[in-house]
Amino acid sequence: MTMAYATTNPYTGETLQTFPEATDQEVQTAITEAYDAFKAWRHVSFAERAKVMSAAASILRRDVDRFARLLTTEMGKLYSEAKLETELSAEIFDYYASNAEELLKPEKLSVADPKEGDAVLVHQPQGVLLAIEPWNFPYYQIARIIAPQLSAGNTVLLKHASNVPQCAAAFDALMQEAGLPHGAFRNLYTARNHTEMILNDPRVCGVALTGSEGAGAVVAAIAGKALKKATMELGGSDAFIVLDDADLEKTAKWAVFGRHWNAGQVCVSSKRLIVVDGVYDRFVDLYKKGVAALKAGDPMDPSTTLAPMSSQRAVDDLRQQVEDAKKHGAMVEVIGAPVPNDGAFFQPLLMTNLHEQNEARHWEFFGPVTQLYRAKDEADAIRIANDSPFGLGGSVFTKDTQRGVKVAEQIETGMVFVNHPTMVKADLPFGGVARSGYGRELIGLGIKEFVNHKLIDVVDIDAPF
Repeated sequence: MTMAYATTNPYTGETLQTFPEATDQEVQTAITEAYDAFKAWRHVSFAERAKVMSAAASILRRDVDRFARLLTTEMGKLYSEAKLETELSAEIFDYYASNAEELLKPEKLSVADPKEGDAVLVHQPQGVLLAIEPWNFPYYQIARIIAPQLSAGNTVLLKHASNVPQCAAAFDALMQEAGLPHGAFRNLYTARNHTEMILNDPRVCGVALTGSEGAGAVVAAIAGKALKKATMELGGSDAFIVLDDADLEKTAKWAVFGRHWNAGQVCVSSKRLIVVDGVYDRFVDLYKKGVAALKAGDPMDPSTTLAPMSSQRAVDDLRQQVEDAKKHGAMVEVIGAPVPNDGAFFQPLLMTNLHEQNEARHWEFFGPVTQLYRAKDEADAIRIANDSPFGLGGSVFTKDTQRGVKVAEQIETGMVFVNHPTMVKADLPFGGVARSGYGRELIGLGIKEFVNHKLIDVVDIDAPF
């Protein structure tokens, strides 16, 4: 019998450790302890909560090598990228340590008629939150939800992806060392039925999920039936638009990075390259050369620039998806140097002939598969970009940044970047529309997702009778 939660190194294929699923009783105990912690934590001052967030940031920076190695071991991320993710997580803790109180301060409302009273909007925590997180950014995904929610006074239970159990446990230990009260954040190796058990508990106020469209639909349905608030950060198939006046050398380098960082396993990867006709051939030539220069190998080796995928199963699933796309008419070309046979590597591919009858143009390819489109002009590029069920991010490349902003305004996604594939920072919001989900994480939008926006109105007028 294989254990659901296991550390299997994608580079070596070796299963290093397995972890048993939580029992029903362990889950019930965790909910009780999280709610007991909430009852006290909700009244703790912002200054005291900020001390815990700052301590977590300091520990991440102090032990960056240990934390980063764990990311590389469990999901194959380049060690250099793992260090950057650990630092980004620290920055998110720091952001909320500095800003939570200001973001949640009571807001005096200007009312049309003074008789309506002295109206104030206060933002109060609501209880226990369930966080369901994916494997592609094991720390950042946790930090993105717990830093704001703990800072707001809520408490959090974590159900992490089954292939990063040690990363999940490391964050549990991190928050304990940072001084968070017992029970306020708990990693649980939950079984499938536990999601419903947790969300049906009246002490639980909602669920934040980052993951696949399928997982999001299932969890959103459970949350909806339980009348619980949910935020959903789901898939993406971000457009990377190259206009006729783009700096092609620079743009091609960003395209190679945008598609292949984290082995292409990013919801905001540049998955669809949409290039206007006048610069198409030149751009594609530069892009292929850039991909050919990538070096697949040991993710701990500083010279490696293409990591293995997160698991052999991820490789097999992507390979099958490519075969299915071919059946719909997609043309597939191998690009880049050959990748190692051992380890969960995937050969970079370039996919074309994604015409309007080919439904593969609407799929998300989670790995080093580039979808390539030739657009007639700027208007056609925008049309192709918006021909997607997803609405997460996207980018526009042009020397005329004002033109870039005008194009960005016409792309129907939650985020658009001009002359950069995607900017993931502690002080920028993250989230999408359409099949990419709903809700936002980070900045003030994120911290306000699971608080009660309560109106307190002091009214002093005579009763009508």
